[in-house]
This record gives sequence, C-alpha cells and structure tokens, in this order.
Amino acid sequence: MPRDAAAEPGQAAGLRPPAVRLQNLSKRFPGALKPALDDVSLEVAPGEVFGIVGRSGAGKSTLIRCVNLLERPDAGSVEVEGTLLTGLDEAGLRAARRRIGMVFQHFNLLSSRTVAENIAFPLEIAGVPRAARRTRVEELLPLVGLAEKRDAYPAQLSGGQKQRVGIARALASAPGLLLCDEATSALDPETTTEILALLGDLRTRLNLTILLITHEMAVVKTLCDRVAVLEAGRVIEQGRVFDVFTDPQAPTTRRFVAEVIGTAVPAATLAALPAPNAGETRRLLRVLFTGTAATRAVVSEASRRFGIDLNIVSGRIDAIGDAPFGILALAAYGAPGAVEGAAAWMRGLGLHVGDLAAEEA
Repeated sequence: MPRDAAAEPGQAAGLRPPAVRLQNLSKRFPGALKPALDDVSLEVAPGEVFGIVGRSGAGKSTLIRCVNLLERPDAGSVEVEGTLLTGLDEAGLRAARRRIGMVFQHFNLLSSRTVAENIAFPLEIAGVPRAARRTRVEELLPLVGLAEKRDAYPAQLSGGQKQRVGIARALASAPGLLLCDEATSALDPETTTEILALLGDLRTRLNLTILLITHEMAVVKTLCDRVAVLEAGRVIEQGRVFDVFTDPQAPTTRRFVAEVIGTAVPAATLAALPAPNAGETRRLLRVLFTGTAATRAVVSEASRRFGIDLNIVSGRIDAIGDAPFGILALAAYGAPGAVEGAAAWMRGLGLHVGDLAAEEA
C-alpha cells in the first residue's frame, strides 16, 4: 500500500492548495495490453521537490506529460496551483502552461540558434516583445552559469551546458512549477551532480516547485523531499525520502534503495559465518539506526544485557539531507530467547530491526 502522505509538511498548513494534485489518473494507449497509468493519485506541496521513480515502462513519462496535458488522461483530473487543467479549453490551457516549465532528457535545442536565442524561443512563440525577451534572457544566463556562452551554438556546448540551456529555456516564462523528465539521465555522474545542485539552488532562489521523474534512486536521494514509486502504472509507495529510504515497504522499493545505499550482504560473506554452538541459534539481523539511538552503543550494550555474541557483518553510515542514519548487518549468536529478547529491546529503542535473510531475498 502507498504510504499516506496527507499530513506531510507543507500540506498540513492547509492555506495554500497543492502545487499539483492528481486524482485517479488513468491512461491506456491504443493497442496496449495494459494501461500506462492505472488510477494514480498524488499531491505535490508548494515549494517542494517531488520525485517519481520507476523502471523503464513504469509509466513515469506518461505521468509527467499528463501534468501539463501534453498527454490527456482517459480518466481522472489534473490540478496545478489551484487551476483544474482538465477542465480548461485550449486557450485556457495555453495560458496555464506558461506557469509550467519543462526540462527534457535530450535537451531539444535548436541547432541554428545561439544559447540566448534558444532561451528566448518560448517567449518569441508567446509573442513577448523583443526588448522584454532580451531582458529576461540576460537575467537567466548568469542564473544557470552561462553568461559567457550567450552567443555560442549548441554544437559548441558540453552536455551539461546544453542541459543548463534547457533549464533556462524552461524558466523563461517565470513558471511556478518545473517538470523534469529524466533531466540527468543523459549526463555523466559529475555533470549530474552539478545539474542537481543547480536545480536545488533554483528551487530556493525562485521559490519553485519541482516534479522530477527518474529511474535513478540516487537522484531522488540527492534532491527530493518526497518520492513516489511507480510500477506498472500504479503508485506502490510514497512518502518522505528519508522514510522511504530507511524503511522501504514494497519489494520494488527495497531493490531501488539497495542499489543506492548498499544494504545487500554478499552471499559469500554470509556463507563464511561460523555455525552456532550446540543449544544456540544464529540469526541474521539488519538494524537501522536513526535519531538519538544512532549515537548509543547499542551493539555492546545488547551483548552484555542478553549474554549473546553480535558479529558485525557489514555496516554503513549515510545521510539524506541533514538527517544521518546507519545500517548494520549483524549475526547474532546465543540462546533463542536471548537473541529475540535483544531484537525486541533494540526495537524498543526505536530502531528498525528485521531479519536480513528475509529482507535480502
């Protein structure tokens, strides 16, 4: 079941409508055996970065294109900044889209136009006067780090610079909502880091709401406040990024998270563990440390309290935003009741304790 995001920070105030509200969206393309979207509902709070993550074919691109109605859903409603887009005529929709910017995976720049001319292009299409277009372009160039590239052509730019042009072009009409369709998947890791930092900076500077789709959980971990996991056109889990990473519920989400924070233990390592002594049991535990318990000597204290041996098989310390967490894989040896008592005691401290074998299967 998807996590309940109704009480997330930013929405609880209730004074501002969601930046994006999708209700019961469904979409099936002609000839397709299954729907691309199947009863999708979610809300994005004003000013947050919301990630949509899923494998290829999960319905991510269809979902984001439904937000600005580049794809019309077969059923359901789309509301952006309090305006019901699915209830607008074409003229009303064109006006509403000026408040929605979109950044694409493959840049889509006009090769015969300079950087400045590419950024100005949507304003030209909208009929904005030349002087106003020039003023807006000069505002955006330094904002995206391209002040010295205003007269360069796309062929003279790196991939990261091309994406900066794409971002500036998406911001030309001063939108409140920025849609990012796999905006970093065509970039190398170093450039991806730079573009994500730029998007985070622009969110703060311009008070943007960003809806970002990706197949890379590392992108979500770096930039997003909340995330929804999409599978076969349905939202299978959603919530705060910290919660989803530290306590994933759905098998697909657990696999995504394991790719980023390395929770899996090699089979050879587990096979090399010693067998328990007679009358003892061996239990493989995965312990997540967060909050105040993260600084407590839990392993040594549990060993003393319950008379068990705790072998640290693997461990990792990480952080999401400003919130640190730690993950340990432990092999617990001792009397069955003592091992279970230690696990229960750790849960009582607020730690998440699970059986490693079950979670890694």
